[in-house]
Amino acid sequence: MSVDTATVRRVAKLARIAVSDDDVAAMETELNAILGFVEQLSEVDVSGVEPMTSVIPMEMKKRADVVTDGEKAEDIIANAPASEDHFFMVPKVVE
Repeated sequence: MSVDTATVRRVAKLARIAVSDDDVAAMETELNAILGFVEQLSEVDVSGVEPMTSVIPMEMKKRADVVTDGEKAEDIIANAPASEDHFFMVPKVVE
């Protein structure tokens, strides 16, 4: 894939980058070099390589999947103007 001057101008407009007419040719060369390198990467055989999330092997930090009441019921209900048995009491809104 190669980039022409019209594509360079369109990419610059989309990126909101002011590119002068003198710089368009240089940008075209640079973008073509970048795309050439990406095409080289597609030729690499990675069929036996496992996907990695980091350069060094790492274990994900996991917490125990345990159901609890949060142990903060008293602190939370202390903010309520009215409560009963760890529930908020609200006035009736539907008649």
